[in-house]
Amino acid sequence: MPTLFEKIIAGQLPATVVFRDARVTAFLDIKPAAPVHILIVPNKAIATVNDIADEDEALIGHMVLVARDLAAQHQIAADGYRLIINCNAHGGQEVYHLHMHLLGGRPLGPMVTRI
Repeated sequence: MPTLFEKIIAGQLPATVVFRDARVTAFLDIKPAAPVHILIVPNKAIATVNDIADEDEALIGHMVLVARDLAAQHQIAADGYRLIINCNAHGGQEVYHLHMHLLGGRPLGPMVTRI
């Protein structure tokens, strides 16, 4: 069954797409955690980081370059931003289609609560 992200990529669900090319689609998160919160998603279905194949190396690098460019376009590059990829339940992954969060536009605080 297609994931929510596969449906967005296919144009079957609405989203505010801010970037699209043959390899990735980037769109605004519907529940933003920061003033800028963009999801960068490979158009190829990859469930988790654990499922990235060696031949996906260029695709994953492309995701980072798209994030860099979007940070500049959304004027958060100079002050800083965070890139997050969650993996599986303990990592906080909610949609099982690999995706990168680009967050910025305010101080983001500590990455995780220290124990």
